Amino acid sequence: MRIVIAEDQYLLREGLVRLLTAFDCEVLAAVDNGPDLNKALLADRPDLALVDVRLPPTFTDEGLRAALRARAEQPGLPVLVLSQYVETLYARELLADGQGGVGYLLKDRVFDTDQFLDALRRVAAGGTAMDPEVISRLLNKNQPSNALERLTPRELETLSYMAEGRSNTAIASAMFVTEKAVSKHVNNIFSKLQLPPSDGDNRRVLAVLRFLDASS
Repeated sequence: MRIVIAEDQYLLREGLVRLLTAFDCEVLAAVDNGPDLNKALLADRPDLALVDVRLPPTFTDEGLRAALRARAEQPGLPVLVLSQYVETLYARELLADGQGGVGYLLKDRVFDTDQFLDALRRVAAGGTAMDPEVISRLLNKNQPSNALERLTPRELETLSYMAEGRSNTAIASAMFVTEKAVSKHVNNIFSKLQLPPSDGDNRRVLAVLRFLDASS
């Protein structure tokens, strides 16, 4: 896997380079600011961009903006964003084009190597990887949601695991049910959120986007 890294903290950036290299990834560039990230993404055409949300020179959402610009130039470019804090708006913006291949993790997850690499691979394969803390924050909000109130508690739980990027097999294991039961929940979610079958849309991604829209 060919990766471009953007992280302004030197120790974390170098740690990511060593970790990914140790797992047979090719780090094409490791930069510490938004302009250099823009150049690297357009010049190197990586298989995945691993990007800190806040980068110099603005320290606002420079990294996220660079990643979104690159996805506009290279539709479907997998992007895994790292953030110090839970900011659900950023997760929603990443999913907005409905194409998948996006993830949003808190930086602490990097220290759980298995979890981090699993998220990396899922995003590179076109899936999603939303941090469990983001999902928890959304589920704990108190305002009602017209889009989500049609779902049963088990369907909502299934959707929360889908938002994390888990497969039906992984969801079944987490919920202690059969894959057939999970498949039924997923199909009910698609139906209730009015997401008909389509060759052009990733319905799992669109369902997660509805979840983020309704909960934010």
